[in-house]
Amino acid sequence: MKSLISKLSVTFPKFAPLYSIAYFILAGCGDPNTEQTIESTQVPEGSLTEQLDFITKKGNYTTEDKRLNDLFEAYTSWQYESSPLEATYRGNNDYNDSWGDFSPSGNQKYLEESEQFYKAKESFDKEWLNGDNRLNYDIYNRIVESFHDLNGQFDEQYFIIEQQGGVHLYLPSILQLMPKNSEEDFNDMLVRLSKIPQVFVDIQATLEEAIQKDIMMPRNTLAQVPAQLKSLMSDNPTESAFYSNFSDIPEDTGVEDPKQLQKQAQETITEEVNPALEKFMKFIETQYIPNCRETYGLSELPNGEEWYNQRIKSYTTTNMTAIEIHELGVSEVARINAEMLEIKDRVNFKGSLEEFNEFLRTDSQFYFDTPDELLKEYRDICKRVDAELVKLFGHLPRLPYGVKAIPSYSEQTATTAYYNQGSIDNGIPGYFFANTYNLKSRPKWEMEALSIHEAVPGHHLQIAIAQELENVPVFRTNSTFTGFVEGWGLYSESLGPELGMYTDPYSKYGQLTYEMWRAIRLVVDTGIHAFGWSREEAIAYFTANSSKSEHDITVEIDRYIAWPGQALAYKIGELKIKELRKRAKDTLGDEFDIREFHDQVLGGGAVPLDILESNIDRWVKSKAQTDG
Repeated sequence: MKSLISKLSVTFPKFAPLYSIAYFILAGCGDPNTEQTIESTQVPEGSLTEQLDFITKKGNYTTEDKRLNDLFEAYTSWQYESSPLEATYRGNNDYNDSWGDFSPSGNQKYLEESEQFYKAKESFDKEWLNGDNRLNYDIYNRIVESFHDLNGQFDEQYFIIEQQGGVHLYLPSILQLMPKNSEEDFNDMLVRLSKIPQVFVDIQATLEEAIQKDIMMPRNTLAQVPAQLKSLMSDNPTESAFYSNFSDIPEDTGVEDPKQLQKQAQETITEEVNPALEKFMKFIETQYIPNCRETYGLSELPNGEEWYNQRIKSYTTTNMTAIEIHELGVSEVARINAEMLEIKDRVNFKGSLEEFNEFLRTDSQFYFDTPDELLKEYRDICKRVDAELVKLFGHLPRLPYGVKAIPSYSEQTATTAYYNQGSIDNGIPGYFFANTYNLKSRPKWEMEALSIHEAVPGHHLQIAIAQELENVPVFRTNSTFTGFVEGWGLYSESLGPELGMYTDPYSKYGQLTYEMWRAIRLVVDTGIHAFGWSREEAIAYFTANSSKSEHDITVEIDRYIAWPGQALAYKIGELKIKELRKRAKDTLGDEFDIREFHDQVLGGGAVPLDILESNIDRWVKSKAQTDG
């Protein structure tokens, strides 16, 4: 019955409302256009299977939209319950006393439950949804399909530890994101501290399974992990990265005995956390690293070629192939090189582009002497950009942001900078984290482009606006389609001139360097994971086409090795947004408003690039008809 009605409503569109009514009656849902008390429909308490079994039966509901909204609520609740780290990161405090289950059985349970959400989507038909929910349904489908196609088909769970994004680095960061507003908040922190040993027991079990199956990370991506684990230990617990939230307990939190609370935290760190770190460090050194593979590309693993192709699709939200992306990268490198030559000539540098890059890497005029000077300059740049945002955006977020140094326990292997989102509900601002390690690899000429990307109008602006979306399912405010998120970050860098930035030619060259950096990624990421490039070949290509420091280049290449496909999303997303901006401007002419365009791009949160394209095309068409 369902397939027949679907076919009829597509073949004869004007009859679709009639078929919609007939479908609901025949399915046992009643007439969706009659007034009914749909609020009385409640998902029964019980297991996830029981809840989804209820939701996927049409006869339990009077409207398809109510049924879909219940699915969305169940999905968000499941996400938070099964991943307490993500819940805390998103500002949800319901699971702040837990870390989740990282064991093989926990991984299996998560995969099985995610498969239920993947299958649940099949019980819905878009034709019986309202306009907003059709879009919500499409985005939900892409999320659960992407997870099914990647995590459900390949052994992603074994990539849980590496030196740039391993779980061990997230634990202290998540603790620092927890609220400090009540005694309950601090008790949750104590409970989490006491559960850290079990986290490492679970991770070790998963990694032992990885060894048995010979699905290992490249050895170079683990080289710094023992040192990172060691840096998380401290003979003085008050100096531990896990203690920072306890060092200053505000008086208005209602904590009855702050000193006793601090004593408990110190004892837990000394007697439980430190020994767990020590034991796990020895496992990594003596068992895991010796079994890691010496190769670099994902294609070296079983089904590696298909695995990498699926990662490309997941990260870019396109159907581009590795060879298409590689060739696009080569083309972009050539284009950006030509623009770099123009800057070199403008500053009257006598020498080749390679010599100019070496000059930029090594001349002392381009570097600060202290971390404080570097951070102060980042803050000054962000302040200048803040004042210009109203020129390009009609809507700005409420959540503020700050600038911090990357923690010392991860700075050696961390990238140049990154952004951590905040939470209005928890009173935590977003933060742009800048790397102050090895100041001779942190040139001044890259700072404006980097600030724009990580703070505003890049990641903070985009993510904070998404967090504040209203009248959309919660999962829409948390969506992290990398092609959109990182594409927007890179596109934002190109807005520098419109924000009064890049007036210094070296700073403009810095922006080109960052764009080149993302173009190079298309070449080296596919080179490593699809075409058999060695680490040395990738470093050599990067060095020949970039002015970034040797340290930064090495860290970046190791990142691409550890995160196959992720780095492809930046340039592909940026080019799509630029394409849509040009198309909208060409169509609307004088009626094109850059503030409206940007509000349209960001106003729906992060979405797949094809859905973004549909949204912008629809807006352009509507605006053209209205203005016409």
